[in-house]
Amino acid sequence: MENRNDRKSYYKGLLTGVILCVLMIGVLALSGCFMKTSAASSGSQTTGTGDAVEASGSGSSDDMTDISNRYSEIEQKLNKLHAVLDKYYLDVSDDSDITQDDMAEGIYKGYVDALNEPYTVYYTKDEYEQLQESTSGKYSGIGVVVSQNKETGVITVVRPFEGSPGAEAGILKDDILYKVAGKEVTGVDVTEVVTWIKGEEGSTVSIEVYRPSEDKYLTFEVERKTIEIPMVTSKMLDSNIGYVAVYEFEETTADQFNQAIDELTAQGMKGLIIDLRDNPGGLVNSATAILDRILPKDQLLVYTVDKNDKKQEEYTKDDDTIDVPISVLINGNSASASEIVSGCLQDYGKAKLVGTTSFGKGIVQYVLPLGDGSAIKLTSAKYYTPNGRNIHGTGIDPDEEVELDSDSKTDTQLEKAQEVVLEQMQAE
Repeated sequence: MENRNDRKSYYKGLLTGVILCVLMIGVLALSGCFMKTSAASSGSQTTGTGDAVEASGSGSSDDMTDISNRYSEIEQKLNKLHAVLDKYYLDVSDDSDITQDDMAEGIYKGYVDALNEPYTVYYTKDEYEQLQESTSGKYSGIGVVVSQNKETGVITVVRPFEGSPGAEAGILKDDILYKVAGKEVTGVDVTEVVTWIKGEEGSTVSIEVYRPSEDKYLTFEVERKTIEIPMVTSKMLDSNIGYVAVYEFEETTADQFNQAIDELTAQGMKGLIIDLRDNPGGLVNSATAILDRILPKDQLLVYTVDKNDKKQEEYTKDDDTIDVPISVLINGNSASASEIVSGCLQDYGKAKLVGTTSFGKGIVQYVLPLGDGSAIKLTSAKYYTPNGRNIHGTGIDPDEEVELDSDSKTDTQLEKAQEVVLEQMQAE
């Protein structure tokens, strides 16, 4: 017997022709229609540089006539599809609750999905609300961080928060997410999957994973709880080397980072390790705020170039600096804003990078509300490090390449980072 998701998939497949027609409208419609609507909305949020995208001017009269004709064709085909479904389709499920709104949302998602670009995504009203919640540092869920392989679409657990419902249920780092609430997740946008994992406090969600180390599938029924996300943790290591782990770049991250640095400085910090391993990125203005604390005033941190070759530069704004030897830990899951921080510090020779090559996401996305509660996240620019490096698809190579030895009882990458900082301390 079909379930509701099977029937939604049926409708989505049936509407593929419509989606392909919509794709023919292409980027012109996206910039002229979607962006115009979003620019008129207030309170836009960004995973890019923090600035709203202005609406571009409308196209020529010929362009607008062509768009009008295309929409007329689409409307006619939708009417035909509706008539066929209404006359012939037999719904054999027990919970027929698909609405015209569901159908419309499927079309909007298909419109954007047809771009075949994994970082550009349409969010329904509920999905957008949950996205906003996730950047605030507090949400209701199971307390695990996941990352998606850009080539295979596989989603992997990179860190369960200590004491979180997911960790207590038994979910481990490197578990591969297979199903959430009975729905397979491979190839589904990771942001959408996260909205499936989250939910009302006290409710439960079924999480099925594949555990490579045991070569078996495991299913966990996890109760959702309010999670206060620890974006930063810190401690003092031997030889007065401070250690600061930054897990994500969200609204609270820079303040937590500054507090950690203040506390370590008061304890007599002589060197610093910043751990960005498994950090998937987040808000670029959070990353630049951390760089502002590390580097002196008027230093170029990052610049972006959009589709019209418009260049936008971000500079440090104050004289605060961290004047101790620094090492930054990175790995293949260090992405986006993490690469902005590590690439900038590497360009200025301010820090030595230790670990393995980073993820390689050198593009910027803006999240723009569309005025009705929904939103679109779209790729809007490439970003470049101060020396002009765009690392999209290649990543950032560390100065000291060190694989994490899974058989070792110690953190081999962290040990190397301590060694690198200590050598710099002794050389001063």
